[in-house]
Amino acid sequence: MLLHDTALIYGRYLRQSLRSRFALLFGVLMPLLYLLFFGPLLTGLPLGGRGSSWQLLVPGLLLQLGLFGAAFAGFAVIIENGQGVLERMRVTPVSRLALLLGRVLRDATVFVFQAVLLVLAAVAMGLRAPLPGVLIGFAFVALLTVSLGSLSYAMAMKVTTPQEFGPAVNALTMPSMLLSGLMLPMSLAPGWLDVLSHFVPFRYLVDAVRDAYVGSYATAHMLYGVVAALAFTALSVTVGTRVFRTAGA
Repeated sequence: MLLHDTALIYGRYLRQSLRSRFALLFGVLMPLLYLLFFGPLLTGLPLGGRGSSWQLLVPGLLLQLGLFGAAFAGFAVIIENGQGVLERMRVTPVSRLALLLGRVLRDATVFVFQAVLLVLAAVAMGLRAPLPGVLIGFAFVALLTVSLGSLSYAMAMKVTTPQEFGPAVNALTMPSMLLSGLMLPMSLAPGWLDVLSHFVPFRYLVDAVRDAYVGSYATAHMLYGVVAALAFTALSVTVGTRVFRTAGA
């Protein structure tokens, strides 16, 4: 029943996304602007990492796409709560875990599709990366989306207005972006900042995807990235499911 219920919720929200083609395309706009206007500035600079500047920048942009997109996904739940949609779903026999998984799997599908568009644009601008590394990058985007989407929906269940939700998400996502080395590797940072960045789990994901983009798969960065991504996803889905089960009880 869990798989059946998850498929029902996933299909419902995926159809909504497919009907909004502009949202699908504009969702990738911010990383694409970074790619077009920031990427050329890094060409030829000593960035302290292996590979080209594109192999350093594009993995960060992929995870930036998942970070900001999934973190703000909870706005939809606030709207549904206000319209009574979520309450009507919760009185049905549908699994509470399916109510969450259907949403986050839809988000993962959308953001992986946008990630594909971003990588294609990067290839046109000069990115060269092995296909297995690119696919690993998409997998990390999916895991990041599921984890952050779960937390975003959980937070949205605890607030009543978008005015409360937006600033709270910004207060969490901006430090995460700056300390994870999305734009530039943290090896360029002062020692104290580099140490501080190790307390941000997203840094391990960024380092892992950058290794994958230069064809290095059996590395410590990859191991730490996989462990951090799986642990963060498991914790986030657990928290999200608990909130969906108890909210409104």
